[in-house]
Amino acid sequence: MDAIRKQASKLREQVARQQQAVLKQFGAGGYGGSDNVITDEIELQQHQKLEKLYISTRAGKHYQRDIVRGVEGYIVTGSKQVEIGTKLSEDSRKYGAENTCTSGNTLSRAALSYARARAQMEKERGNLLKALGTQVAEPLRAMVMGAPLEDARHLAQRYDRMRQEAEAQAIEVSKRQAKIRETPSNPENVMKLEAAETKLQDLKSNMAILGKEAAAAMAAVEAQQQRLTLQRLIAMVEAERAYHQRVLQILDQLEGEMISERQRIEAPPTPSMDSSMPPPPSYEEANGVYASQMHNGSTDSMGYFLGEVMFPYHAVSDVELNLAVGDYVVVRKVINNGWAEGECKGKAGWFPFGYIERRERVLASKVAEVF
Repeated sequence: MDAIRKQASKLREQVARQQQAVLKQFGAGGYGGSDNVITDEIELQQHQKLEKLYISTRAGKHYQRDIVRGVEGYIVTGSKQVEIGTKLSEDSRKYGAENTCTSGNTLSRAALSYARARAQMEKERGNLLKALGTQVAEPLRAMVMGAPLEDARHLAQRYDRMRQEAEAQAIEVSKRQAKIRETPSNPENVMKLEAAETKLQDLKSNMAILGKEAAAAMAAVEAQQQRLTLQRLIAMVEAERAYHQRVLQILDQLEGEMISERQRIEAPPTPSMDSSMPPPPSYEEANGVYASQMHNGSTDSMGYFLGEVMFPYHAVSDVELNLAVGDYVVVRKVINNGWAEGECKGKAGWFPFGYIERRERVLASKVAEVF
């Protein structure tokens, strides 16, 4: 249909040019002077302007319709994703709440965190789909089906039909003029020519008025199309941007929680401290115990040795040492109740012997750090 319309438009323009040539040829005879030529040129420009506006508004309408269809498809698939995500959230929540694992609840806590985050993300997705429907699809659909566009197109079509009628009437005037030249004394032919010219002038006058109305209406619709479509595109981008920002915040928080759970699983076990373990002995008691153990041959160590701290320890009294992983301790005494006495970083005190490992060979720099 578009190709046929374009071809018909070209044919009408050719007829108009032929009409102008005929009017120029017979202008000196008093029938259709220079005013007709000027009017036809203005009318041709008006016609071309309407053609461009018609093409522009048709393309704008098609693009608006494409956006509506795309958004509606996105809403359909997005609603299905919300349904699937909500089911996954519920399954994760159910597993976390039941906590059937016998060796710990780390995975259960992670499942509950995931269920909560997934529910929040699906809620945000639902809000996005609602915004796309109300802020993008509905306004554009209303404009595609709206009265202003249809009214402007009807005016343009009425102008087009009137233009065709005027072109046919111009040809009729040209024929009457030819007959007058052949039989100039025939009064009947003169009357028919005058009637044909009057009708042509009425058509031209009405066509000019209708052309201006149609052009103004089409130009207003074109401007409205451009403005509204751009606004809806911006609204769509803003809604999607806000959605992705909120989802990113949710995922960042979820990732932190789940990494914390993973680190709790992968962390090396800390040696347990028996709640009944006695406090470290005083130096007077330790000297007596140590001398007794040496006499009975029951001491755990003969002489000093170097140990590397494998687990951190925080002193709970003034006679204990604070130990950090990687520190080295000169061990001087080890007694059977689990405590050892030594020196680390220039300070002497007690510490749990199970927190260190003996080292036979250590770099001199490490030994210097002890003192």
